[in-house]
Amino acid sequence: MAGKIDARLRELGVTLPPPARAVANYVPFVHSGALVFISGQLPTEGGTLQFTGKVGDKVSIDDAKRAARLCAINILSQVKAAADGDLDRVRRCIKLGGFVNAVTGFKEHPQVLNGASDLMADVFGEAGRHSRFAVGTDSLPLDASIEVDAIFELS
Repeated sequence: MAGKIDARLRELGVTLPPPARAVANYVPFVHSGALVFISGQLPTEGGTLQFTGKVGDKVSIDDAKRAARLCAINILSQVKAAADGDLDRVRRCIKLGGFVNAVTGFKEHPQVLNGASDLMADVFGEAGRHSRFAVGTDSLPLDASIEVDAIFELS
């Protein structure tokens, strides 16, 4: 039976993909007490990386925000797996961390990460409001434009 959060995702037109498998020597998530730490997620859809290149050059801020939202969708897929399929177990999104593959001098990292933050607030309401960081880097795996990780509290 679908829960409240699954219904909210449907209202938002969001379909969660199967959780991505780890591609190196790490696990997709780790439980520690009531917390679950989600490994960095890339902007993939259907198994294909959707946004590559540097933000502020090849990738616009609007596209980077879409990439961050896609990372957040992939995070939700991992959280659902970590919560044994029940997103209603999420008490709170604690923190998001975002890495933006950007040109030197780029300063709009927080705006880019809003693509992920806005989705968490839209899905979980007040429980989706979180702390976060947004930093720039000169490269990311597979030339991804953005990577986002997360910490959640589960009941």
